[in-house]
Amino acid sequence: MVVTRLSLELRFQGGRLRGVRCELARWPRGAPPEPAASIVGQVLVPVLLSGLGVVAAGLLMNRVQHWPVFTEMKDLLTLVPPLVGLKGNLEMTLASRLSTAANTGQIDDPREQYRVVSSNLALVQVQAAVVGLLAAVAALLLGLASGQGLDVVEAQVLCASSVLTASLAACALGTLMVCIVVGARKLGVNPDNIATIAASLGDLITLSLLAVVSSFFYRHRDSQYLTPLVCVGFAALTPACVLIAKQNPPVVRILKFGWFPIVLAMLVSSLGGLILNKTLSQPQFRGMAVFAPIMCGVGGNLVAIQTSRISTHLHLWGTPGVLPLWMKKCWPSPCSTFCSSEINATSARVLLVLVVPGHLAFFSIVSLLESQSVPSERTFVLLYLLAGLVQVTVLLHLADVAVRLAWRRALDPDDHCIPYLTGLGDLLGTGLLALCFLAHGLLRTGVWPSSPLDPAPGPS
Repeated sequence: MVVTRLSLELRFQGGRLRGVRCELARWPRGAPPEPAASIVGQVLVPVLLSGLGVVAAGLLMNRVQHWPVFTEMKDLLTLVPPLVGLKGNLEMTLASRLSTAANTGQIDDPREQYRVVSSNLALVQVQAAVVGLLAAVAALLLGLASGQGLDVVEAQVLCASSVLTASLAACALGTLMVCIVVGARKLGVNPDNIATIAASLGDLITLSLLAVVSSFFYRHRDSQYLTPLVCVGFAALTPACVLIAKQNPPVVRILKFGWFPIVLAMLVSSLGGLILNKTLSQPQFRGMAVFAPIMCGVGGNLVAIQTSRISTHLHLWGTPGVLPLWMKKCWPSPCSTFCSSEINATSARVLLVLVVPGHLAFFSIVSLLESQSVPSERTFVLLYLLAGLVQVTVLLHLADVAVRLAWRRALDPDDHCIPYLTGLGDLLGTGLLALCFLAHGLLRTGVWPSSPLDPAPGPS
């Protein structure tokens, strides 16, 4: 498909036509190119802001890991990545849907804007309550599988904390996402590039809520009816949110068929939470609590930007079920993802280039503020940067593949790809970070440290 754009400029003076200027542009590959400088200009500030947000979340995690609720309820640590990851599963998916709606002109009409926004916010509330409960159940089951016991009172505290945290965070971040997307549309800025501004606060808000809410429920764990009432209350609110969501047909389809991606992403993130749970108490993983939110957050934010951009591109230039001619390969090679002349390859290169300087800046901030809590040897810094680069490279390539496959099956990539990729980003980030600490210990001492996932020796 060849895209042609005609620009006509008429100059009047004194009520008379004094000049005419006509420009004709043609793009044989179907989409007007977006210069790398333009992408950098729109992406850089949101990425830096989101990075500062995950740095703050890492510093907070380093503090709250010593709170009684986290030391006594080990399953709560397993819950951190999937709950914080809801930012990618729900809020970034919401931002991607709204960005696509904005770029295609669906929210320009005030009445249509209200309908789209209200139904999407109601959908996010339903998803947050259900996935929050399932995340708590998954954390309990993983704890049982790894040899931890099950206390009924602690299980109630975990479920109530997860549901309340997920719902409050979804409400706050969802509202912020709506304001950013609508404001960006009015200012003529691509919302896909700046949606991570809200994500800059997502990790910090969610982790703060989890720490405060779980501590409150833990202090009042002897109250027999408190935690069940919270769960019942949110269960009673769910039907009202469903009714609001049903006013928008695309949202109805997500309510019916959109659960598998976010539930599977939550389960994948929970595996990352299990790694975090097993490593925080080990001395050779000093600094894991600080760097885990940063590693997972940066990777998730970058892949969400790329996925949203590719999805918007397909909504503008393609038909669901049919890929454009310049994206006809369902399984592009890594070379095609990063080295071709396509507009999406340009944005992939820009995002990949931001990884090392971004992580280096965030690492420097953490080292200045928590010099006693994190390793600062040069070998660890190099391993850390390598892990971040590998994580984002894998995620960006998988985003290119996943969006094409979803579009080929007539599925909306906004809803079916971002949850998988952010969940995988949590698992990859936590796993690669743990390998960094293990490799650093090997290089420093010459002895491979014992893995935190090794089974503990039984009683003699």
